[in-house]
Amino acid sequence: MKLSLKDLNIFPQSYTLPKFNIPEVTALTIQSPTWLHIGAGNIFRIMLAGIQQDLLDVGCANTGIVAYEPFDADIIPLSFTPYDNLTIGVTLHANGNVDKRVIASITHAFGPDVPELCKVISNPSLQMVSFTITENGYKAEPGSICHSPNTAQTAMEQVAAGLYARFTAGIKQPFALVSMDNFAENGTMLARAMTAIATHWNVGDAFVQYVKSMAYPWTMIDKITPRPSETVAKLLDVDGFADTQIHETAKRTFVASFVNAEAAEYLVLEDNFPAGRPPFEKAGVYMTDQETVRKMDQMKVCACLNPLHTILGVAGPLLKKPTIAACMEDKRLVKLLKMAAAEALPTVAHPGILSPEEFLDTVLTERFPNPYIPDTPERIACDTSQKIPVRFGVAMKARKTQGLSTASLQAVPMFAALWLRYRMGLDDAGGKMPLSPDPLCPSSLEVFDGLKFGEKASLRPILSNAEIWGANLYEVGLGEIVETLFNELSSGAGAVSQKLSEL
Repeated sequence: MKLSLKDLNIFPQSYTLPKFNIPEVTALTIQSPTWLHIGAGNIFRIMLAGIQQDLLDVGCANTGIVAYEPFDADIIPLSFTPYDNLTIGVTLHANGNVDKRVIASITHAFGPDVPELCKVISNPSLQMVSFTITENGYKAEPGSICHSPNTAQTAMEQVAAGLYARFTAGIKQPFALVSMDNFAENGTMLARAMTAIATHWNVGDAFVQYVKSMAYPWTMIDKITPRPSETVAKLLDVDGFADTQIHETAKRTFVASFVNAEAAEYLVLEDNFPAGRPPFEKAGVYMTDQETVRKMDQMKVCACLNPLHTILGVAGPLLKKPTIAACMEDKRLVKLLKMAAAEALPTVAHPGILSPEEFLDTVLTERFPNPYIPDTPERIACDTSQKIPVRFGVAMKARKTQGLSTASLQAVPMFAALWLRYRMGLDDAGGKMPLSPDPLCPSSLEVFDGLKFGEKASLRPILSNAEIWGANLYEVGLGEIVETLFNELSSGAGAVSQKLSEL
C-alpha cells in the first residue's frame, strides 16, 4: 500500500485513520486558512498536526494547517508532495507498544516561495502563524537584515514580508505569531526579531506599529522526536507499507513519509490570540497566562529535562553510548543526572499545572530510558554552546539570588569539564570522535582541537567567559573546580569512566 489519499481505504486496522472529510477540509483551508505553520519539520508533523487532527476528528475544527518550509527546499518535494501531504505518525511507547496514525490535517504544503507565503498571510481569515525553526532562526541583527520586503531571505524576513503584504492590503485585524521553538521567552524573541526587521526596512513607522500590534504569546513545547529510524521503516515495511525510504536532504535534514516519536508530549500556550484560535484545550493543550508558561519553561529547560539531555549529549559520545536509552543503562550517568536535577530544582517555581517532581520522574524512568526511541547523544550535542547559558547559567544565577551556594555544586562543574573534554574530539579510549555541529561555538574553544591526553590548556579565559556559561565560573566559586576536573578527565584513556565511577 502507498501513503496516498486513494489508498487510505486499504490501510490495515492497526492504523488509526482520519475521521473527517479530507477533501472538504482541504478546500476550505485553501479558501480560508486559519493556521499557517513555518518550519515543516518532524515535531510539527507528528505533534502540532496531530493536535489539529484531534480537533478535526471530533468536529471542533473545520480547517487544517498550511505548512511552509522557508529553509530547506527539499523537504516538501521529498516528504509532503509524494504523499498527498499525509504523514504516518509512529508513537513508540516504553513498553514496546507502537501506535500508527495517518495524519491528514496538513492540507497544503509549500516553500520556499515568498509570493505564495505573502498571499496566505494576507488572507483575512488567518488567526495564527506558528514557528518551529530552531532558536538560531530568530536572529535578526541590524548588519545582516535584508534591505526590503522584496529581498527577504531568512524565515523571519519572509514572514515579515507577508506581514507587509497584509499591511498594504489594508487588513487591520491583528493575529498571533506563535513561536513553538524550545527556548525561554520565545514570544518576546519573536517580537524583537520581527520589529527589528520592520524597523530596518524603513518603509514607515505605521508598518513598525502594525508589526508591534500583533500578539506574540509565549509557549513551552516538549516531545522527543528523533530523525526517522531505519528500525521503524522496517516495521512499516512488514505491514506492507511501500513508502519507507528515508531521505537526507542537501542541507542534512532527514525526512521520510513517517515520523517517529515518544508518547509523552506537552504544549503550554499563553492564551493571547486576538483573531481567535482553535479550541486547543480540547486536545490536551494547556492554555494559560504568560507567568505560568515562564514557570513551565524554566522547570523543563533549566532543571528537569534539557540540562539532563545536554549532559548525556556530551558524556554519551565519550563513553561510546549509541543512544540516549543506552546512556540510561549506565548507573553513573543516571546518578549524575539526578545530582544535576537536585541542584536545579530549588531554583524553579511550581507552575501549578504540572508537578516538577512528577515531570522529572517521568523523564528519568520512562522517557530517557525508552529503548524504542532511536535518539542519539550526537543529536542532542548539536549547538551545545548556545544551550549552556540557559540550561545551566539560569539556575546558577537563581541560586545566587536565592542565597544558595554555588560553590557546593557538583553536577554543574562536572558537566562543564565533560563538555571541554568532549571538545578534544577523543573518546574515553583515545579514539577519534567526530563532534556534532556547533557553528556558533566560541573560537576560544579551538584550543582543545588536537589536544592530547595529559597536555594542559589555558582554561581561565574560557571559564571566566560569562557569555559561554551564563556566569563567570570563578566568580561563583566553580572555576578552579572545573580546572581540576578537566585535568583529571583528560589525563589519559579511561579517565572519564574512572571519574564518573567516583561520583
